[in-house]
Amino acid sequence: MGDIEKRIRESFAAQTMMQTLGAEVAEVADGLVRIVAPVSPLALQQQGFGHAGLTFSIGDSAAGYAALTMMPPDVDVVTSEIKINLLAPARGNRLIATGRVVKPGRRLCVVTAEVHAEAEGDTKLIAILQGTIVPVSAA
Repeated sequence: MGDIEKRIRESFAAQTMMQTLGAEVAEVADGLVRIVAPVSPLALQQQGFGHAGLTFSIGDSAAGYAALTMMPPDVDVVTSEIKINLLAPARGNRLIATGRVVKPGRRLCVVTAEVHAEAEGDTKLIAILQGTIVPVSAA
């Protein structure tokens, strides 16, 4: 495991929200992070689909961590703004969020994330996020 992946996994482990959702880091590369989470019975909306809050949470984290892969060791990141387009219900047993850096920067980093729902081996795009991540001091 490289330094960047170790850094991402250690930071991710400190996010109690991700632990609550059962989310895990599945992949780390320069400018890309993939997070997976089960659609548990505790993360459903009233019609039985995965809740948009679950979709948003893992999409935001995947995008933010993708930005962090591009930052020096003394810099952390926070989300300044992020929007979501929900494209389809979160039908399935697992969600997969893939965050990517569109434009890295010293003051602002533009990111996107796609979230797919997985059911019986098939995946469907259910949401797209786009936002701005702000580098901050890690200290």
